[in-house]
Amino acid sequence: MVPVTSVTTATAETTADRTGTGPGTGSVAAGASPDTGAAAVLRADGRDREAGYVLRTATADDLGGARAVMLDTVYNDLKSGYVPRWHADIIDPEAAYLRPERCTLLVVEHRGEIVATGAVRDRGPQTPPNPRWVADRFPSGTTAQLCRIYVRPDHRRHGLARRMVRALGEFAVRAGGYESLYLHTDPAVPGAEPFWRSLAREVCDERTLPGGGQGIIHFELPMPGIGGRDTPAG
Repeated sequence: MVPVTSVTTATAETTADRTGTGPGTGSVAAGASPDTGAAAVLRADGRDREAGYVLRTATADDLGGARAVMLDTVYNDLKSGYVPRWHADIIDPEAAYLRPERCTLLVVEHRGEIVATGAVRDRGPQTPPNPRWVADRFPSGTTAQLCRIYVRPDHRRHGLARRMVRALGEFAVRAGGYESLYLHTDPAVPGAEPFWRSLAREVCDERTLPGGGQGIIHFELPMPGIGGRDTPAG
C-alpha cells in the first residue's frame, strides 16, 4: 500500500454506496460543512499540534476505531443502518482497503481516538443501479472512487474532511494507473451537496432523471496535477 506522506484537505462521508457497498460511501455526513481559514489548516505532515489531529494511513490496529466511526455514521447520519450487501467493507476493511495495493484507508486520530475515516477503492460505479453512461465514464481499474469519508460530529468544522479528500487524491496519483477521481453523494444528507460542490464538478444529478433515479449526485474531482475532464451533457 502507498502510505500517506502529506496532507491538505478532508470531511465526512456521503450517502449510500450505490455501487454495491451501500449508503454513505463518498460524501459528507450530516452536519459537515466546507471549512476555510487558517484555523482549519493542518501542517503538511498531517499533524495539527494545537488541535491534536493526526491524519495518516490506517494500520490493522486502527480498524476497530475506524469501523466504529463508519457504523455510527450509517446508523446516526445516513439512517440506513447496517446492510450486508452495502457494508461488507465496513465489517472487513482490511480486505477491502489495506491489502489491495491500489486501495487505501486513511484515519484521523485525535488524542488516541479515531475520529474520521476516508478510503479509495479501485472500481467505478456499476450499472445497474447507476446510469450506463456514468458507469462507462468511470470504468473500474482506471477510476479511484472516494468512499467512507466520515467525521464524528464533535470533530466537524475542523477541515478534516477537506484534508482527507486532498490526501486521498494524492494517494491515487502515487498509486498510478488512475485517470479519474469519482464519488457520489446523497443530497438529503445535511451539508453533503454544498461540500462536494465546493470541491468537485457535477457529472449527473439523478434527481433530474425520469422518476428521480436514486436521488443521488455523481461527482468528479480533479486529479492532483492532472485536472478533470469536461462534464458531458449526460
